[in-house]
Amino acid sequence: MPRAGVTTARVVEEAELLADEVGLADVTLAQIAGRLDVKVPSLYKHVAGLDALHALVEARAKADLADALGRAAVGVAGDDAVDALADAYRDWARRHPGRYSATLKAPDPDDEPAQVASARAVQVVFDALAGYGLTGEAAIDATRAFRAALHGFVALEAAGGFGLPQNVDRSFHKLVDALKRSLRDWDKL
Repeated sequence: MPRAGVTTARVVEEAELLADEVGLADVTLAQIAGRLDVKVPSLYKHVAGLDALHALVEARAKADLADALGRAAVGVAGDDAVDALADAYRDWARRHPGRYSATLKAPDPDDEPAQVASARAVQVVFDALAGYGLTGEAAIDATRAFRAALHGFVALEAAGGFGLPQNVDRSFHKLVDALKRSLRDWDKL
């Protein structure tokens, strides 16, 4: 019988917390078991192994990020939507560095929860970009550019890559302003 209080959800929650502390790649079943005060074999009642645990963390991280983006975009459009999405993306990535790494790769085609969560996040961005008249392939290209720019900034910031004394928040907002200008003229690029 599984230990009282230890559920699949609890195992995944502990993995998420640990991932944010040490990085998802450094999470082990032994660490999770120790934090839950169970033996490693007990975890197999809840997850099929480390890869399965990572997949669960990935799906939940993508869903949580999609929720954060969705909340940020409610009631705003155009430039205001891009500002809100950029701030929400950066804030979520800063608060959840280990989970953030789980959101970076495209979901496995066989992982329905990750597919659904990823699609929701992308749809939020597509909806915001529709305010610039971007649909179809143009929206895909613009979404990729938007995400790549935000990820680059967030990754450099997390790694301590901004050593100059100027305000990093100002630089971030300048980047977002440049993105908005490019989105307004996307069809001319």
